[in-house]
Amino acid sequence: MKLGVICDGISRNLAHTVDVMDEFDLEYAELQFVGDTEVGDHNKQEITEIDALLRDRGKPVSCLSRHVFAGMTGMNKPGDDLHTKHMDALKRVMEMAHIVGSPLVRIMSSKKEQILWGHNGAEKWNVAKGAWDAMLPLIAPAVDLARSEGLRLVVETGNGTMVNSNYTARRLIDDLNAKDVLQVLWDPANNCWCHENAFPEGYNEIKDGYLGHIHIKDVQVDTPRATLEVRKMGEGQLAHLFQPMANALRNDNYDGVISFESVYHPGNNNFEEGFRQCIGQFKKLFS
Repeated sequence: MKLGVICDGISRNLAHTVDVMDEFDLEYAELQFVGDTEVGDHNKQEITEIDALLRDRGKPVSCLSRHVFAGMTGMNKPGDDLHTKHMDALKRVMEMAHIVGSPLVRIMSSKKEQILWGHNGAEKWNVAKGAWDAMLPLIAPAVDLARSEGLRLVVETGNGTMVNSNYTARRLIDDLNAKDVLQVLWDPANNCWCHENAFPEGYNEIKDGYLGHIHIKDVQVDTPRATLEVRKMGEGQLAHLFQPMANALRNDNYDGVISFESVYHPGNNNFEEGFRQCIGQFKKLFS
C-alpha cells in the first residue's frame, strides 16, 4: 500500500522531514503546515520552493490538509463573512494543489452537535433540530468548486466536528450527491471518541467507493472524563484492530495513501522522537 506521513508531525522544516522520510522509506507527503504557515497561505515563491523540494526528492503530495470549515456552527450561513473566508482559503489551497500535484484537498465540517437524529420522543426533546441540514449548504459550494477545478475533496472524520464517524461522513456525501468528487478521510482514532468501532463496522460504512484517504495514529479515549490520550502505536484501543483493517484494505485493493499522523510524544513534547518510536509498527502493519 502507499505509505506516507503528515509532514509537520515530524517537523515544520520540510527539508528535515523529507530527510526523515527517506530514512524510513516513506514516499507520500501530506502537507498541513510548512514553516509557520498553513497550506493556502504560502506565497507563490514559497509554493514554488515547496514543489521543487518535493519533486527533487521524489515525494509526491498525497493531500493538502487545511482546516477548511473547522469552527463553523449552525449559526453560519452560506456567503456570510466566516463562510466566505473559508471558501477563499479553499480556493487558495486548490491553486496550490494544481502546482504541487496534489489530487486531494481536505475539508473539515462544522462544530459538533451531539444528537442529530432521534426517535420515539428524542426527535422532540433531544435532537439539535436543523443542525445537520444547516451544514449541507455550507459545504455544497466546495463540492461545486472541486468539480470545476478537477480535484477531489476528502472530509475528515474529526474530533469535535459534525462529521466524526464514517456513518456521518457517508451520509454527508450521499446527502450532497457528491460521491464523484467528495470522499472520506478516515481517521479511525478520531472516531473512537464517538464510539464507532473502526473494524468491521466503521470500515464497512465506507469501503464501497467512499474511502479516499487515511490517517493512522493510536489513542485511548475516556469520553465520560472528556480526556484523550495519544498512545504509542499498538498500545491504544485500536491496537487489536489495525491488523484486520490492514488486511481488509489489501483484500479490497485500496489504492489511496495511508498517512501516519505523528501526534504522539513520550512525555517530552518531542514529536519526532514519538514518530521514531511508532513508525516501525506502522510500516509492519500497513506495508
